[in-house]
Formats: sequence, C-alpha cells, structure tokens
Amino acid sequence: MEYEIVKLEEKVVMGFTARTNNNSPQVGTVIGGLWEKFFGENGYAKIPEKKTGKTLGIYTDYASDANGDYTVMTACEITGVVSEEAKSLGMEVRKIPAGNYAKFVVKGDMQKAVAEAWQEIWKMDLKRSYGYDFEEYQNDDMENAEIHIYISL
Repeated sequence: MEYEIVKLEEKVVMGFTARTNNNSPQVGTVIGGLWEKFFGENGYAKIPEKKTGKTLGIYTDYASDANGDYTVMTACEITGVVSEEAKSLGMEVRKIPAGNYAKFVVKGDMQKAVAEAWQEIWKMDLKRSYGYDFEEYQNDDMENAEIHIYISL
C-alpha cells in the first residue's frame, strides 16, 4: 500500500468521542453509533465555524498501540473559535498537532475501503507515534468515496 510523508499544520476539531478497542466485539457498534450521533440532530449540522466542511474520523489517546484502548472521535475542523452555544452541544474540541504524517489515499466503497485500508496499515512497519491518526472524507459518496488517512509519525 503506497503512501507519502506529509507535514500538516495543527487542526482544531470539534465532535463526539467514545472509548473503544479493536479487539472488542462492540467496536463496530461503538464507532457506527458515534457516526450516527454525529450526523443525527445533535451533530454535524450544529457545529459552527466549520473550516472545510470535511468530516473526520479521529483515533487518539492510545493506551498502547493498535491493540489497546483508544478514543475515537467523529468531527470536523473548525476555525478555532468556539461559541458558548457550541460548547453546550456536548461535543469536545481538540487539537490535532502539527507534524509529519503518512498519508494514504483510499478510494471505493466508503466503509469497505476504509476497513481494508486499516487492515493493511496495521500490518505495515510504520514508525507510528500513536498520537492522532485520522480519516478525512473528501466527499460523501458512499459507493465512490475518496478518503485520506493520516497516520502520525
């Protein structure tokens, strides 16, 4: 699987979080439920000050590595200005740090392509920092999606 090393600027993001583990039988339910909540009445549409409008699936707060517990976040990048109204939505604001990331470009069925990409990434000998890894959805076409996956190095 091909990738390029890119340097990203800091991103301020806002969204919902949950804690899970790739070995948990509930991982799909936890992540799927978080996306449902994000696109439901309390999510994406109510986030003010969106910077790009692209949705992000973020993985952070790793207990160890891809086999340990981690925090998953459904979010979008914001300008960094968070109003009092935005804070009342029950979402978190976080900063994805600037730095070097391995960037993968994935195309195809949104769920299947992303799942297959992660299976390949987990097998790779990347010098991962297990800081902030994230998916940036370039479009919302479920069958012909383009997703950029960034792995913190």
